[in-house]
Amino acid sequence: MTTPATDHQAAANTDRSGGLRLDDVTLTLGDGDTAVTALDHVALTVAPGEFVAVVGPSGSGKSSLLAVAGGLQRPTSGTVHFAGTELTALSDKERTAARLRHIGFVFQQSNLLASLTVREQLLLPLHIDGRLDTTARARADELIEAVGLTHRAGSRPHQVSGGERQRAGLARALMTSPAVLLVDEPTSALDRVRSAEAVRLIAEQTHERGTATVMVTHDTAIMDAADRVYEMVDGRLS
Repeated sequence: MTTPATDHQAAANTDRSGGLRLDDVTLTLGDGDTAVTALDHVALTVAPGEFVAVVGPSGSGKSSLLAVAGGLQRPTSGTVHFAGTELTALSDKERTAARLRHIGFVFQQSNLLASLTVREQLLLPLHIDGRLDTTARARADELIEAVGLTHRAGSRPHQVSGGERQRAGLARALMTSPAVLLVDEPTSALDRVRSAEAVRLIAEQTHERGTATVMVTHDTAIMDAADRVYEMVDGRLS
């Protein structure tokens, strides 16, 4: 692979055709007698428009999987590819640029900024990247409508429900048209009905927008919406 010359080239040289691929990924944390294998020779391929769920108990390696897949942490061995780019070959600055433009994260908590309205939350990533224009504003309105929050566009986080905050977080993650969407326990703060609604919404947006989506969860009751389901135990994916 040719190493991109600049951060913006690293982001711009991606395409959506490759989805997400982890090849023989191992992540070891700590040294010597205290070393822990968080990921143990993990192989995973997710096509564009495919929704994959990974279930497993706390401490099984699910969060480590997302951290490596999203370029937040380098694996000890193995490679990660997304949208035609080898993420593990990029420098730290190049990975940051790639995450900003091509990888969307949905966290357990919505992590919305208290001072911003729902619409402003969506516009912030493109403002940071210097791409805030009329097209970006129109896309924000489109996504807000897609997640059913048009009536909340001018509201701040404390003025909306937990389920609405989660939907706002999903819309924000989709704002950059990411090639990869990584979702970490999105229903942990929601009741059963709202959990099912959130997962259905993630599946719908994945299929409609062609993202390669990985959701990790301990909740096996919400797996029906996924195209494939894996189980993670002790860092191994099965």
